[in-house]
Amino acid sequence: MSNKLIVALDVETARQAREVFARVREFAGMFKIGSQLFTAAGPEIVREIVGAGSRVFLDLKFHDIPNTVAGAAREAARLGVSLLNVHALGGREMMRRAAESVAEVAEREGFERPSVIAVTVLTSSDAATLSETGINFTPEGQATLLARLAASCGLDGVVASAHEVKQLRAAAMRENFLVVTPGVRQKAAGHDDQKRVMSPSEAVRAGADYIVVGRTILNAPDPTAAAREISEEIASAGQSVG
Repeated sequence: MSNKLIVALDVETARQAREVFARVREFAGMFKIGSQLFTAAGPEIVREIVGAGSRVFLDLKFHDIPNTVAGAAREAARLGVSLLNVHALGGREMMRRAAESVAEVAEREGFERPSVIAVTVLTSSDAATLSETGINFTPEGQATLLARLAASCGLDGVVASAHEVKQLRAAAMRENFLVVTPGVRQKAAGHDDQKRVMSPSEAVRAGADYIVVGRTILNAPDPTAAAREISEEIASAGQSVG
C-alpha cells in the first residue's frame, strides 16, 4: 500500500467529480464516493472512476436489516470498488452477513474481493453527541468496542479517528486490521464540523492505513497543488515511521 491518500469526492455533480478526479488523480491512492455524490450521480460515477484505472472507496455506511445490507454490499462489490463500509451499530449478524456476501460474490464471479470495513464513531461526534443517543461511553471506548465486534465478524477493518488507531488495532487483535481515518486537516486548516482531527502527518505516525481528505483539497485555490502537498506530507511521515 504505497499511497495512503484517499481523496473524498464530496461534490454535487458528476461533472465536478470528473474535474477533481482529473486534477488530483496523480496524487491519490483512492477516491471516496459518499452519499452526496452517489445520490446525485448513481453507480455510473463509480464505474467510470474504476474504469479509468483508479480505486474507489464506496462510503455509504450501510445500516439496515442483515438481508438488506448483505444485498447492498454484494452490489457494491460488483461495481469494482476496492473498499466499502457498513455501520458497526448494525450489529454482529448484519456485519457478518455483509462480509460473507461480498466474499461469496467475488469468488463466484471471479473478481478481487473488496475490503469491507465498519464505521465506528463519526469524527464529528464527541462524548456529548454519543450521550444524546443514549451511548454513555467515550468516543474512544465506543470505537474500541465496535472495532472488536467488527473484527470478530470477519470484517477487514474500521473507519475511525486517528486518535484511536493503536488501541483499535490492539482490540481487533489482528496486525493487518485496516484503520481508515477521516477528520484529517492540515495544521492551518479549520476543523469545520469535525471535532476529533489530526494532520495528515500525525495520522500516519499514529498508524493510519488510509487517510481521507476532502474539503482541504476540494476548497483549495489549486486542488492539484493541495493534493500534491498532502501526498508529500504523508509520504514524508511514512518514511520517518519506517
